[in-house]
Amino acid sequence: MIIPFSKIDRSSRVWIYQSNRKFIDDELTDIKQSLTVFLSDWTAHGAQLQTSFQIKYNRFIIVALNESSNEASGCSIDKCVHFIQEIESKYNVILLDKMNISFKQGEFVTYKSINEFKDLVKNKSVSKKTIVFNNLVLDIDDFIKNWEVPAEKSWHARFFNG
Repeated sequence: MIIPFSKIDRSSRVWIYQSNRKFIDDELTDIKQSLTVFLSDWTAHGAQLQTSFQIKYNRFIIVALNESSNEASGCSIDKCVHFIQEIESKYNVILLDKMNISFKQGEFVTYKSINEFKDLVKNKSVSKKTIVFNNLVLDIDDFIKNWEVPAEKSWHARFFNG
């Protein structure tokens, strides 16, 4: 069952898949439709899961699961990963590589490898105040408070200590 993202329980678990590029409008329409179909049928051991999703900045797919009603199983999580892999293949994007960093440069979202980000830190092209996307947040509450934060308030801070 899909519910609006703003209405899902704040303790709901989240998975964030960042794309290496922005999706164009036609892709977004198709991805939203595919997500709606997938999440409407997503189950764990036959039990319907209470889910939600949103796409931010035409680049981040955020899937939420209210585990207070039914928890995800290993198999159900595998199905979600397989679904995300299908999106990667269909649109020729990278969504599952966690070794990349997205951050804001003004109004633009930039996507770089960790090594490229380290070089930007060394060259002072990004600072501790640079807004980064902390895709390691665990639940909706954490997402709201800690997803879009200055680098110094995220795991990214380690790149500035040296």
